[in-house]
Amino acid sequence: MTVQKTPVISLDCAEPETLARFYAELLDAEIRPGPTADDVEVVGAAGVRLAFRRDLGFAPPSWPRPEDSLQAHLRIQVAAADLDEAEREAVSLGARPVGTDTDDGPRPVRLLSDPAGHSFALAATGPAGEPGPATG
Repeated sequence: MTVQKTPVISLDCAEPETLARFYAELLDAEIRPGPTADDVEVVGAAGVRLAFRRDLGFAPPSWPRPEDSLQAHLRIQVAAADLDEAEREAVSLGARPVGTDTDDGPRPVRLLSDPAGHSFALAATGPAGEPGPATG
């Protein structure tokens, strides 16, 4: 018999309630208490499930790293036509854009950091005027 498993990505942070609110608003999801007083979860209708754990010694990740490695990051897929609006929404909620080396037109992936410094990407799921890959 296979045991049912639910994968949950958990992010360490100093203020889990604050970070949970950011992602709940960004993903139109619900905040739920976690298994301990130091845990908060965000659950969305589309199967989204994130957890946030209080770490009193938390230090934000150093990203982008000099060797250009993302390590781990959340990828949030958005219709290509809605990518600009999704980026504006994320920034209005407290996200910070992460600089890009190119300013040569529309980008199918927008790199940002959440209010606690964790990296995430908004990635286009389809063409925005022109076909392009959804990478990031």
